[in-house]
Amino acid sequence: MTDARRYFELATPFAMKRGGELHGARVAYETWGQLSASRDNAIMILTGLSPSAHAASCADDPESGWWEDMLGPGKPIDTDRWFVICVNTLGSCKGSSGPASTNPETGNTYRLDFPELSLEDAANAAAELVHGLGIGQLACLIGNSMGGMTALAYLSLHPASARAHISISTAAQAQPFAIAIRSLQREAIRLDPNWNHGRYDDTHYPDTGMSIARKLGVITYRSAMEWVGRFARIRLDSEQREDEPFGAEFQVESYLAGHARRFVRSFDPNSYLYLSRASDWFDMAEYGNGSAAAGLARIHLQRALVIGVSTDILFPLSQQEELAEGLRGGGADVDFVALDSPQGHDAFLVDIAGFGGAIAPFLASL
Repeated sequence: MTDARRYFELATPFAMKRGGELHGARVAYETWGQLSASRDNAIMILTGLSPSAHAASCADDPESGWWEDMLGPGKPIDTDRWFVICVNTLGSCKGSSGPASTNPETGNTYRLDFPELSLEDAANAAAELVHGLGIGQLACLIGNSMGGMTALAYLSLHPASARAHISISTAAQAQPFAIAIRSLQREAIRLDPNWNHGRYDDTHYPDTGMSIARKLGVITYRSAMEWVGRFARIRLDSEQREDEPFGAEFQVESYLAGHARRFVRSFDPNSYLYLSRASDWFDMAEYGNGSAAAGLARIHLQRALVIGVSTDILFPLSQQEELAEGLRGGGADVDFVALDSPQGHDAFLVDIAGFGGAIAPFLASL
């Protein structure tokens, strides 16, 4: 099986918002569909913290992607019409340059020598990719979760770069609850002795810290309603329980442990720290003289779709309403959709009927 992932070399030096620069940096991306002769049918997807660029399967990589049911021929994001680009965020460990990459100046892994990362840096890298593909203006920019914040930075830093925007379960600025959760996740990683100030290896790896961080994340990605519906207070069978004091006793504990096991070694801890902090730092008020609403109003689009979920505790519906109102302030024709999906923040990954039911007609109208 061949890999559908491609790489785009960023300009050297690539200047970072908070200081420092990258040399020989790149971003990984994948594409679906065909770019039209007029180059006016391009859609870019900016992802949340941990996904790769593999949003959907294709001939070169038939493995299902993280948004498999949303993207493809005849699906809500219809690749029979649209040329779709999904980019792995700068700072990630899924092909783009980040703390887990090799520093070409030293030949060693960057680790904490990677410059301080902002979502503006990720946005500028994505914009370079779009320009490198010969696309002057995107038909639509789509951002999920952290990728939604990156999309707002993209639209702010690169005026007229997209005709339309789909904002999914994101925010104009991190609020205290989200900052608090991410702070605990970072603390769990940093306090694991094996993290060793970022100098870990496969033998001495911060498995425990990453496991706790992932469990905290999964708890906030889903809703209390779903936890009750899926697990209630069902206990594990005696043979499934851990033979140690205070070991896992309930099915929900086992579920979290399974999620953590699958994640811990699949994502670089330093990349996790960098991207988590970048999410906390992001603030549209920087573009509006201290007002996030004013910052949003400076974004000029023809159309926008803002989707939120009533059970999302990480990016609550009130923040989606703020986004919709702010984008209207910039003159955009904004559709706002509030879904009652029980899956909380992760609903956009699983409630394809709800999200696809909003995205498909919006894209069809463009």
